[in-house]
Amino acid sequence: MSEHWEIYADWNPWHGCTKISPGCLHCYVYRQDAMYGSTQASNLARKTAAFNLPIKRKRDKTWKIESGKVVFTCFTSDFLLKDADPWRQECWQMIRQRKDLWFYFFTKRIDRFMQCIPDDWDTGYENVIVGCTIENQQMADYRLPIFKSLPIKHKSIIASPLLEHIDIRACLDTDIEEVSTGGESGLQARVCNYDWVLDLREQCVAANVPFRFHQTGARLLKDGKLYRIPRRYQLSQAHKANIDYRISKFFVPETAKYQWEESDYRNQNDTSTI
Repeated sequence: MSEHWEIYADWNPWHGCTKISPGCLHCYVYRQDAMYGSTQASNLARKTAAFNLPIKRKRDKTWKIESGKVVFTCFTSDFLLKDADPWRQECWQMIRQRKDLWFYFFTKRIDRFMQCIPDDWDTGYENVIVGCTIENQQMADYRLPIFKSLPIKHKSIIASPLLEHIDIRACLDTDIEEVSTGGESGLQARVCNYDWVLDLREQCVAANVPFRFHQTGARLLKDGKLYRIPRRYQLSQAHKANIDYRISKFFVPETAKYQWEESDYRNQNDTSTI
């Protein structure tokens, strides 16, 4: 993701994850491992060479991840993965040290959150943003009440891959800084109905919660027509739909309590439309 916006950086301290819910069926991590011929099973978590990236420095002693970046954390696994329990405390130490960065992780394991936080967490770290991932109504009904009850200062709901119509109105209030949704990618992607996206937007508008359509997915049903969208266009086509609500030009929700460093958006050179 970070190749398109200079305000973002990636940090994957470990790689590999186990599938736990319907949204995991066509996991992109498994697809990428197969594409690149990984010799290790995708369900086996292992530390990466980037484990200490937040505290690594360049030859001139400046940070490798510059101050002010939003760091997508553990996007090739799950930060709350049980297999990573022995490593997570060291990550929290690095997050605590780099208060000049915003660390953003998504999780399908929000029910493990209280088991995974550091001793000094209290009401949450100011520089940590947590996204609770939901994909259908069953997962929304299970995960979101837990998510709402947790001591987290910056909360996002990630409805992706969106597999059906979801009603989350009961969970939308000022505690939620953003709802972001998108379809599934990959050759075997399940269909995302644009009507589901629009209805989710209406729920957010009614609650005055920022909403973002971040990705169309590979198969988007719109106005009775099924569009097959190449991976390179799935982000830009969602942006061209122009249905984001209370989102800035840097894809940041207006309600965000944190400050983001501005930089130029890198055009993806996509001129087609759906």
